[in-house]
Amino acid sequence: MIELGLFPLPLVLLPTERVPLHIFEERYQELIGECLDSGDEFGLVFADDEGIRDIGTRARVTEVLARMADGRMDILVEGGTRFRLLELTTGRSFHTGEVAPVEDDEDPASPAAVERALGLFDRLRELTGSDVDVPGANAAQLSFALAGRIELPPDDKLQLLREVSERKRVDLVCELLEHAIATARRVRGAAERAATNGRVHLE
Repeated sequence: MIELGLFPLPLVLLPTERVPLHIFEERYQELIGECLDSGDEFGLVFADDEGIRDIGTRARVTEVLARMADGRMDILVEGGTRFRLLELTTGRSFHTGEVAPVEDDEDPASPAAVERALGLFDRLRELTGSDVDVPGANAAQLSFALAGRIELPPDDKLQLLREVSERKRVDLVCELLEHAIATARRVRGAAERAATNGRVHLE
C-alpha cells in the first residue's frame, strides 16, 4: 500500500486515455504543481453526490496547455495503471488515500473477439466521420485503448475499470460499440430526414 494524492472528479479516466483538465482550486494547483516538479502521478477518482468511488486510475501530466497568472492551468493527462482506494487519509490540503494496484487475471481476449472489436470501432469511425486513430490489434489492454476513444457514461467506464479479465472487457466494449453504432445510425438518419424536410424530393 502507498499513499497517493487524489483528484476526485465527475469523470472516469481509463488507462491510456487522454483528457484535458482545468485546474482552478488552490489545493489541486498544489497537487498538480508537486506532480509537475517531481514527475509523480496522482490518482483520478470518480466522485459525485454519492461520494468517492473505491477504484481509480493513476494519471500523469503529459502537457501543460496553458498557465494563468492566478495559478490556474490547463493540462493534458494520460491514464496509467488502476488502483483500489483502501482508505482516505488526511494531512494535506488535497485529498489523499492509501491505495493498492489492481492487476488483471491471465484471461486474454481471443483473436476473433479482438477482430470483432476493431471492426466495430472502424464502423463507428466511418459512421461518425471521425479521424481518431485505431489502436493496433496487439495493443496492451486493447479494451481500454478502444473505450478511451469513444464517449461513454461514467457507469460503463467504471465497470470496465473494475473488470480484471481482458476477455470480458473486450466483450463489453463490443456491446458498447454496437450500441454506439445504433445510436449513430439513428442520429444520421434523423439528420438526413431533417435535411429533406421529411419529404422525398423528385428531380
